[in-house]
Amino acid sequence: MASSIRPVVGIAGATGHLGQHVTSAFLSPLFRDQFSEVILLSRKESSTSASENKKYTTRKYDETNLKDALQGVDILVDTIGHSGHTFKANLARALPHTNVRIYFPSEFGVDHYVHDFPHLEWDQKKKNLALAQELNPSIKICRVFCGLFLEDSIGPWFGFNTKNGKYESVGSSHSPISFTDLGDVGRTVASLAALPDTQIPDTVHIAGDTRSFTEIADIMQAAGADAIQVEEIPLQKHKEEHISTTSWDPANYLRFLIGENKINHTIDAMGNNNDLVNPGEQRWNWKTLNDLAKDTEGQPWRDFEWPPN
Repeated sequence: MASSIRPVVGIAGATGHLGQHVTSAFLSPLFRDQFSEVILLSRKESSTSASENKKYTTRKYDETNLKDALQGVDILVDTIGHSGHTFKANLARALPHTNVRIYFPSEFGVDHYVHDFPHLEWDQKKKNLALAQELNPSIKICRVFCGLFLEDSIGPWFGFNTKNGKYESVGSSHSPISFTDLGDVGRTVASLAALPDTQIPDTVHIAGDTRSFTEIADIMQAAGADAIQVEEIPLQKHKEEHISTTSWDPANYLRFLIGENKINHTIDAMGNNNDLVNPGEQRWNWKTLNDLAKDTEGQPWRDFEWPPN
């Protein structure tokens, strides 16, 4: 049900890796007037801060007081990281005892609902979604998928080894890969939360930029990187090797998903909702691979030790 009253937003995990960007978006001049209050759910002592530029409250929460911590919240954004699955399940159990009507679960990555293999991290996300849907059949749940985080991804863990001047693609080096800047993910969630309830989709795919290994190599070289050699390794062999055992680490799985064209958030592939949240880039400019290349002189994560000690 849509409401003419500006909603109250609660952000779980508000100080985390993604959460801080989501928080910044809701409190930014672009969105702050769309919401009557932003509540940052924290394990620290509660405090209140309001100024000309910000209006937010920090509430302490833990497993024992979730119902109370969520009182008055209309929209809940869960940005809790991969180590908090039990806590996320407890959040879902608390929702029927609150007035939360819109819930953004902790997705914000690749769309793992199309995968044909088990994975401990993504399987747990599926379980938490199913739990939330079962316990809260009337709540609007919106899953946001952004592909890979732009600033975290052009590194050797995904085959982009800048230090050694070598990019290694699992499968075709021409497969498109979608990336989204953390700040743009935050702005996407705030933009969705500001929509009337009936206009918020169940599933959203966004991409700040979509490029292949070969295109990224060209972009980085043009921005100052040394010569980059792009190589391909067999997709099926890599996939079979890594799905033969269970894992919490998604990196090697994401590498073959790139080759399978399953991190391609374009209209003709996984779909794209950029124009829903940021029509014609009139609200903000998406950060691109060219922007990242300029910021890093074509050498993102150059000094990162790999493999780590």
